[in-house]
Amino acid sequence: MTIGDHLDQLHGLPAHTFPGPDEKTDDLPEPDTVAWRITSDVYDADEEWPKAFARFCAAVDTTRVRALIVGAWQEAYDSDPSPVIEALVAARDRFPALRALFLGDMVMEECEISWINQSDVSPLLAGFEALEEFGVRGGSGLEFTALSHSRLRRLVVETGGLPAEVVRGIGASDLPALEFLDLWLGTPDYGGDSEASDLEPILSGARLPRLRHLALRNSEMQDAVAAAVASAPVVERLEVLDLSMGVLTDEGAAALLGGQPLTHLKTLDLHHHYLSTAVEERVRQTMATAGVEVDLDRDDAEEDTEDDGTVWRYVAVGE
Repeated sequence: MTIGDHLDQLHGLPAHTFPGPDEKTDDLPEPDTVAWRITSDVYDADEEWPKAFARFCAAVDTTRVRALIVGAWQEAYDSDPSPVIEALVAARDRFPALRALFLGDMVMEECEISWINQSDVSPLLAGFEALEEFGVRGGSGLEFTALSHSRLRRLVVETGGLPAEVVRGIGASDLPALEFLDLWLGTPDYGGDSEASDLEPILSGARLPRLRHLALRNSEMQDAVAAAVASAPVVERLEVLDLSMGVLTDEGAAALLGGQPLTHLKTLDLHHHYLSTAVEERVRQTMATAGVEVDLDRDDAEEDTEDDGTVWRYVAVGE
């Protein structure tokens, strides 16, 4: 699976791409009715992202903007978004109503997810203290310094490989309002070097008193994640548990079913899995009896077996 579509909404607002340099800007939506997507033309080296952002700030009443989507910046496979982050932070006083920000909304034609160069995104959260939603795509060079943020309710990190230091940074952050956490852990081949033990501060729930939706997905070590989740204190307060998109086998599913009860959940998402038919049915029956909605769609999870018997299984989003 690759990411073939841009975000269609953010913060409950439909995404709207700000016009390019040669397009008209005299018929724009009201500033607070859309999530504004600002992007460089990856085929036009004459306008880099900060310049497109400056045009946006000149054309739109930024005091009313509620959501921003940062699309492609020039040569994202070779350049990190430091100039993008600097431009946003420098303009923070012009965006008093901003509540949602997504960094790196690129599809495969612009830059494959594991080729997107990132940097330390913590200045964005530190600079925009009223943010309620933050998301980032791309794990190469990504940093997340431990911080405190009293308003953030939703945090999404989409990668083909999430660095362990980022996992630790998030785990060490004080996020008392966070309700929704979605981490794509990925594979070692693309920089995903975390271990299940790195998730312990998140799974303890000590710094996440309001967490209700936890997604630890797209992981090559999904069985180990499932085993850690099975005894995690945070689970008892969750409404949604998402362990989808990864290499979840019968071993991981057995650990889940043998751990603490999951019958209080509203939703258990395990789609894109490698469960046997018998274990899949066991999970389905256990959850159905408790009225838990469970997603067991195998999706595009397919195994490759070599002549020597080696079996290869893949996460949903790698490169």
